[in-house]
Amino acid sequence: MKIKGLFILLLTVLMSTVALAQTTVYQIDLFKSIDPAAWRHVKIGLQKAKESNADFVLLHINTYGGMVDYADSIRTALLQFEKPVLAFIDNNAASAGALISIACDSIYMRKSASIGSASVVNQNGEVMPDKYQSYMRATMRATAEATGRDPDIAESMVGKPSSDSSGTLKVLALTASEAIAKNYCNGTAESIEEVLKKAGIEKYTIQKYEPTTLDNIINILISPAISAFFILMIVGGLYFELQGPGLGFPIVVSIIGALLYFAPLYIEGLAKNWEILLFVAGLVLLLVEVFVIPGFGVAGISGIILMIVGLTLSLTANEGFDFNPQVGLGFTNALALVIVMLVVSTFGSIWLGSRLLQTNMFSPMMVNVEQRKEQGYVGIDMDLFNKVGKQGIAHTILRPSGKVLIDEIVYDATSELAYVEKGKFIEVIRFENNQLVVRQIE
Repeated sequence: MKIKGLFILLLTVLMSTVALAQTTVYQIDLFKSIDPAAWRHVKIGLQKAKESNADFVLLHINTYGGMVDYADSIRTALLQFEKPVLAFIDNNAASAGALISIACDSIYMRKSASIGSASVVNQNGEVMPDKYQSYMRATMRATAEATGRDPDIAESMVGKPSSDSSGTLKVLALTASEAIAKNYCNGTAESIEEVLKKAGIEKYTIQKYEPTTLDNIINILISPAISAFFILMIVGGLYFELQGPGLGFPIVVSIIGALLYFAPLYIEGLAKNWEILLFVAGLVLLLVEVFVIPGFGVAGISGIILMIVGLTLSLTANEGFDFNPQVGLGFTNALALVIVMLVVSTFGSIWLGSRLLQTNMFSPMMVNVEQRKEQGYVGIDMDLFNKVGKQGIAHTILRPSGKVLIDEIVYDATSELAYVEKGKFIEVIRFENNQLVVRQIE
């Protein structure tokens, strides 16, 4: 029994020694456009690798690029990571993907893969001014120098203006064999196992970052397209809430839209407290302008500006108002997204509001029974039809509902547009839904 116990002890020690001798490789797949979700994906993966005490990180890359500011955040995280990072380019590492790749300590590529074409473009694919290209060239050079690669080649991936007067950029992209010749690739490989073998890692275990369901939900919520939809909810809800008295369902939609917009961005550290407070302050100013101060002036305009700034900065990986050109490009794109969605949601809400009650959508909510006069029901005052074409003045502010004064008599009315100040001249243009519809005249 003593011999058997000694044998088990020796076997346990041997197995532990073998286990300790194995190298732990932590795999992170990056098969998507570079955006807030991609940055979050890599950031969590690196944190998991650190917690598991991995010896190497293997970044499996296949991307055509994306948002430069988030690529820069990924680049910084890779350069600052304490353990070696291997990149396996599985077909494409273009644009922002090239910046991320050269931030890794070693690069391996499929024979059919390519890397490069890192010039900065806008959302329409148009090349940005040289201010942005210059900063990107400096970033690429600095990254190449940090990882021991030729900085001139990295700079050429961004491109320099051609010698002729066309102003086009000469942009470098490399195949796998070309990258090997220029010492930008450590070798070709067709699988992760082959990458590790060529890297000299023989005894290893691979741990792979697999996003949880919650991670996937948050990644969806912080994507630019979904953020744009939440802006539609915020603005559309506010518009329809202002069409009637009291608080109702539209304000609930607007609140839900704001929570879904800001909450995931706040959790991920993109939306700061002060950025959210800017939006809230803007909203308060706008409501004060609408319900307290007659007319539309400084408070309303300031409120709209603060709301736009709060929504925009929450989408940007900025530090305060200290924008470098890369982050500045991200701010420009975010600002364009916010303004476009504000305009679309505003005019869309106006159009929808004018059409909604003309459809059969709400027919189940309408009374369809016959209402007879002898049963006590009062019919429509047909004299109101005769007011069409009449002129008068706004007896109160119309937002868009209010009261108008016509022939010394006060009537309930609705403005065709959203707002008419008290005392302005109006004209009745039609009678519908048992109410006068008016518009302001000069």
